Amino acid sequence: MTEFRGNRVTHEYTQTNAATPAEVFPLLCPVRETDWVPGWQYRMIYSLSGVAEAGCVFATPNENGSETIWMVTEYDPAALRIAFVWMNLGLMAARIRISLVGNSQGTTDARICYVYTGLSNAGNREVERYNQDWFGHKMQSWEKAINHYLRTGKLLDAAAWE
Repeated sequence: MTEFRGNRVTHEYTQTNAATPAEVFPLLCPVRETDWVPGWQYRMIYSLSGVAEAGCVFATPNENGSETIWMVTEYDPAALRIAFVWMNLGLMAARIRISLVGNSQGTTDARICYVYTGLSNAGNREVERYNQDWFGHKMQSWEKAINHYLRTGKLLDAAAWE
């Protein structure tokens, strides 16, 4: 057996969301993301409540026809924290942790931390592409989409997403 060591990269970003934490937190859910993430698709595998909860498992489609499997590993509405782990088998694993804090302007600071780990040589090459510029663009797109929804109650046009 050959020895393999996964590459890992960690990125953190703080968004300002245009609503209170109590309004933002429910949107951090595979079901509710269809309201504000252009093109979001998911397949619920397990949830007693039908929405995000500790132990919830769901899948999202990949361009190559495979699926990424997600699990909610932390769900604490009182503390305004949620965390996910996802696996794209044979390629990559990721952990996402989000904590919300209200501020004096009536908006929310969403502290987001992603940890990506390669599971194969191909996964390691993918992780190498996940630099700070790539991550900043990803977070700014997310921030734009959620804030559009929070301000208008409508999904951002897919052309404006990227």
